[in-house]
Amino acid sequence: MSVLRLIFNIAWFVMGGFLMGLAWWLAGLICFISIIGIPFGRACFVIGEMAFWPFGNEQTNRRNVKGFEDIGTGVLGTIGNVIWFLCFGIWLAIGHLTHALACFITIIGIPFGIAHLKLALLTLAPIGQTVVPKRV
Repeated sequence: MSVLRLIFNIAWFVMGGFLMGLAWWLAGLICFISIIGIPFGRACFVIGEMAFWPFGNEQTNRRNVKGFEDIGTGVLGTIGNVIWFLCFGIWLAIGHLTHALACFITIIGIPFGIAHLKLALLTLAPIGQTVVPKRV
């Protein structure tokens, strides 16, 4: 199963994953300019890694992983997600949606389009989320 995952990840990387991963990392670098943006930047780098290699990984709420709420999963996380979406999220969502539409043109691209749609949903509210390996 891991060989198939590797093949999908390599094909993904070539067919748009590289560009979207760089877009996430660029957003992270811009966030690191201010001290207030550091939590946003950290989230960008974690999710950017998933944007490079999405197959075999999934996003989940940090509350589910840690077992308790933290700053990012509470009210401050919700406020942060609204600010995030207005500044960066909408642009990353447009990028993922554009790549998804391009992937849906061919039958072979459908799994890649679905992965782009999952990442587009993640751009709406990345604060309080983390990336974990998929359980088989």
